[in-house]
Amino acid sequence: MATVKIFSGSVTQKLATEIAHTYGKTLGEVTIERFSDGELSTHFNESVRGCDVFLVQSTFAPTDNLMELLLMIDAAKRASAKYVTAVVPYFGYARQDRKDKPRVAIGAKLVANLFSAAAPNRLMTCDLHAGQIQGFFDFPVDHFSGSIIFVPYLKQISQENLIFASPDVGGVKRTRNFAQYFHTDMVICDKHRKRANEVAEMQVIGDVEGKDVVIVDDLVDTAGTLCKAAAVLKENGAQSVRAIATHAVLSGSAYENIENSMLEELVVTDTIPLKQHCSKIRVLTVAEMFASAIKKIHKYESISPLFISQSRF
Repeated sequence: MATVKIFSGSVTQKLATEIAHTYGKTLGEVTIERFSDGELSTHFNESVRGCDVFLVQSTFAPTDNLMELLLMIDAAKRASAKYVTAVVPYFGYARQDRKDKPRVAIGAKLVANLFSAAAPNRLMTCDLHAGQIQGFFDFPVDHFSGSIIFVPYLKQISQENLIFASPDVGGVKRTRNFAQYFHTDMVICDKHRKRANEVAEMQVIGDVEGKDVVIVDDLVDTAGTLCKAAAVLKENGAQSVRAIATHAVLSGSAYENIENSMLEELVVTDTIPLKQHCSKIRVLTVAEMFASAIKKIHKYESISPLFISQSRF
């Protein structure tokens, strides 16, 4: 059986090291250089010939992170790796998954085309903004759910008054899954935007009086929607409000917004490293999930057990 080698791009080093350690390997060495004009160059410092190579890199801003990963895929294939898997804990540009107005790009499809051009054998990711993005790829995509990370944590919370909330209509399916798993109700925070990243108004559809509310989302960017939802839920009588979100994009004044919000806590994963400390943010790791997936893929085993929480929904 081929040897497994795990490498990381420059921005996901900590997570990749934990994935490799959990798997039982040392993270492989790769050199990423930059020419004076900003052009990137990648070079593996060890042989990958005949190996099963796993390349870990989240593609959050800047776009250089995506280019790094594409170059690493190309370098591994040209170095005669047997099987190349792109491990993309956070898949950037996933919010641009359709034409929601005239004359806009479908960024998720364009990035999928770039991956197809680089031609890895498969891609692993977690909580795409829209699950149907998997259909943009012409090779296998393993789309994991953050539920397997969040469900055990949420079980530690008192279940008596628990209720789940979707921060918008688009997240209803994701939120309903959690509500069904915990045999409780859900509500919807219906929002209207003036423009991207700016919420004009919001109202709660459902009763949260005296409830411990958990807002469910796939990512947090500026945290404007999340903090607005927390405030509106409290105004409607919620006893407490916390949130779970897989990807901590946290741009602009997000950290300040969260610190000053009505949220008890925001629970995220380490698909994207935090830029600074925030007393209200708790980080759970996805290292064990991805390490288990790598092990099963290498041994040609089913990865269905990694969806155990989701399969019970």
